[in-house]
Amino acid sequence: MDNVTPESLPGDMGLVDYNYLALILGVPLILIIILGNILVCLSVLTERSLKTATNYFIFSLAIADLLLAVLVLPLYVYSEFMGGIWTLSTSICDLLMTMDVMLCTASILNLCAISVDRYIAVVVPLKYNRNQFSVRQLALITATWVLSLGVASPVIFGLNQVPGRDPSVCKLEDDRFVVYSSICSFFVPCPVMLFLYYWMFRGLKRWSGRSRSQAGRDNRHTLSLHLNSALRRAKATTTGNQEKVVYAVAPGLSPTSPSTISQITPSVTPVTDEQDVEAVVMESDPMTMQNDSVSDADLTERRDGSQQGKYSSKSSAVKRGRRNSKSSRVSGRERKAMKVLPVVVGVFLACWTPFFVVHVTNVLCQSCHIGPTLISVVTWLGYVNSAVNPIIYTVFNPEFRNVFHKLLCCQT
Repeated sequence: MDNVTPESLPGDMGLVDYNYLALILGVPLILIIILGNILVCLSVLTERSLKTATNYFIFSLAIADLLLAVLVLPLYVYSEFMGGIWTLSTSICDLLMTMDVMLCTASILNLCAISVDRYIAVVVPLKYNRNQFSVRQLALITATWVLSLGVASPVIFGLNQVPGRDPSVCKLEDDRFVVYSSICSFFVPCPVMLFLYYWMFRGLKRWSGRSRSQAGRDNRHTLSLHLNSALRRAKATTTGNQEKVVYAVAPGLSPTSPSTISQITPSVTPVTDEQDVEAVVMESDPMTMQNDSVSDADLTERRDGSQQGKYSSKSSAVKRGRRNSKSSRVSGRERKAMKVLPVVVGVFLACWTPFFVVHVTNVLCQSCHIGPTLISVVTWLGYVNSAVNPIIYTVFNPEFRNVFHKLLCCQT
């Protein structure tokens, strides 16, 4: 930079006020973004347990932030170091503006796509395949990048080539495009994200209530199965004489078989399976049940029928348990996201809202005097979001933390 002389700079660029703070802050920011997002990409690509549908959205977000750090931020830091004076060609400036708009839009739209994917996982979890990359998710990621390219494409196709353009300033020359790109990149995706996260919270609360009520029903059904099974085996071991086994009714429980309570004949001593009785006593309070006398033939028929009924009940219980466990598992995983979502939304709004509000206000309000320092600060703040994204979406996940540790420590 010592070779820069007044004769080598066009127009008013002879007096260059070098901004060393841009180098001090910009270079570490670029390195942090590159390192963090490379770790995210390697984690998803190399770790089998992280190859889930949701993590592919995070991979797409990491690619957008990584490209932003490699293709956009070095030129932006260079321009800031030069005091905001652009010393390169206008073609490079147009390419920079195109990549800047496209990659910032892709980063924001990927955040929005993640919210859409998580919303589907919470609202319709039984139809959501977490372990496979579906066509719907591929379409979402593809639409994110196509839309981002579509928003930024007018710049590379000559929108910035306006008459009387100052070659020492690299910026978007068309004010209408600034408003248009801000609406497409922020003012539409942001309300969508907030709306989806709001309904996601409601869905998580609804699933939590269902899980608690379903758990109660499953416990009662399991209790009934154990009791019926134990009592059938107890009846099968009794003698062929007319004997009646009576169990005391616990308070708050009702019998599942005929409610008539038999009186115990003093001369009758029931013979039962001690293990069955012990299982009943350990799992719950015993329930009153009447056992009618049966003949040997009837006993055999009923034993066969009870075995079939027992297996049928167990089979239906297993199927129902699998469905319920799937619902509970999905609900449990997504419930963990509730702790991260306020951080995600808060950091997103804190980083990007000032950027777009200031730029749109600068265009629409002609009487508002917004200095270059404020514009530079809010622009840096937007870029910081690309460094924070890997922290938000991965550090809160213990699986990502473990993979990061292995990659950084070169462990196998």
